[in-house]
Amino acid sequence: MFKNDTIVALATPAGSGAIAVIRLSGSESHAIAAAVFVPAFAKAHSKPSSKLYERLHPNTVTLGHVYDGDRIVDQVLLTRFDAPRSYTGEDVVEISCHGSIYIQQEIIGLCLRKGARMAQAGEFTLQAFLNAKMDLSQAEAVADLISSESATAHQIALQQMRGGFSSELQGLRKQLLNFSSMIELELDFGEEDVEFANRDDLKRLLSESQQTLRKLIDSFALGNVLKSGIPIAIVGEPNVGKSTLLNALLNEEKAIVSDIAGTTRDSIEDEINIDGIRFRFIDTAGIRETTDTIETMGIQRSYSKAEQSRLVLYLLDATQLNSNPRIVHCLMRIQILKERFPDKPVVVILNKLDEITGLQHAEITKQIKKRSPETIVISLSAKSGTGVEELKEALVASFQSGALSADDSIVSNARHYDALQKAYSSLLEVQNGIENDISSEFLAIDIKATAESLGIITGEITNDELLGNIFSQFCIGK
Repeated sequence: MFKNDTIVALATPAGSGAIAVIRLSGSESHAIAAAVFVPAFAKAHSKPSSKLYERLHPNTVTLGHVYDGDRIVDQVLLTRFDAPRSYTGEDVVEISCHGSIYIQQEIIGLCLRKGARMAQAGEFTLQAFLNAKMDLSQAEAVADLISSESATAHQIALQQMRGGFSSELQGLRKQLLNFSSMIELELDFGEEDVEFANRDDLKRLLSESQQTLRKLIDSFALGNVLKSGIPIAIVGEPNVGKSTLLNALLNEEKAIVSDIAGTTRDSIEDEINIDGIRFRFIDTAGIRETTDTIETMGIQRSYSKAEQSRLVLYLLDATQLNSNPRIVHCLMRIQILKERFPDKPVVVILNKLDEITGLQHAEITKQIKKRSPETIVISLSAKSGTGVEELKEALVASFQSGALSADDSIVSNARHYDALQKAYSSLLEVQNGIENDISSEFLAIDIKATAESLGIITGEITNDELLGNIFSQFCIGK
């Protein structure tokens, strides 16, 4: 898959626009550009030539025209980058032309006729990786950055692209390989009973490495939901206003709303970006005792969605909380849910605030707090919208705390997570090996296994299949 030739592709999204950018990368980039470009400072009736092109300074933008023979194709801005000071580390030319699809195709076709070939998906970034302009995790972050749809996803991708945890993992890997080499050296002097690798130093390194990897592994759960959207399940008994709340949060009629209990038989979900954080709200079927087979399946899915979510909004119909036994019944249902998912935060939403008096609201809240002081209660009216913005603010605040507000590295890539898990397991094997005084030969093997897993993340260890899988997920032109 690695070809040392010159590639060309549209670097901006396909379709018409104000401008389009066509990128060339490779050893023939300047020669191809010189064959089609005439700078505006040239004398009238000048033709494309290498002599004119050589007058362009690297890393500068020059106004001019692209010619196809004697025909002017477009007035453009051409940016020249000389290797290695370019995105790919090769000679690069970027032509900013008018965004007509016809003009884009004409210029790309011209470059192809002059010797370039069409770039494959992600090939510019692949070249940047192969030319050591970035490591593999940074290259993957480029794709994440392009596809980021929220401030949090952007923040994670940008942090990773700037180096993130790469340098830390590279440092650990280097130290582990050093120990592995020293232990292997001991094998060469087996009969002399020498110890080149200090076991106490190795134990300290193992301890530090375990802490680092554990922290990164634990960050994946958060990183993954921040990247793909934080799932929040809306659950409760039938007809308490779950679908109405979903519609209010999304500000659109996503779910069918009716007074008939059990209207929602299956989960409905959609995403919304609130203050830079992507949330995925899931409206679920009402939870109640039933003999209806289909409704039972819907309720089972409600529990399943609650389990998959990061937070549960449990809705109560305030108009139905008109007696203490009823309040106790609802709190009991909430308690059952909490016991079923003990690690899941549950926020109680007191809905239909517009249909009760202020005194009734105060009494209901008082009774809930009296019987369940730790319960978080937010009151609102999904129908009128009262309190919905306050709910959004509370959700944003809850997910802006902790890891989000810190500069700590967050893992959001499943490939990195898998490799970190393997590296951590290998570290435990090394530790067990030291404690059980296994032979140096096996100890070195376990240390190398750890280093290999870390190298797979940063790309220090790779293969064509792995690179093909990663870069095929990029768009053409990146």
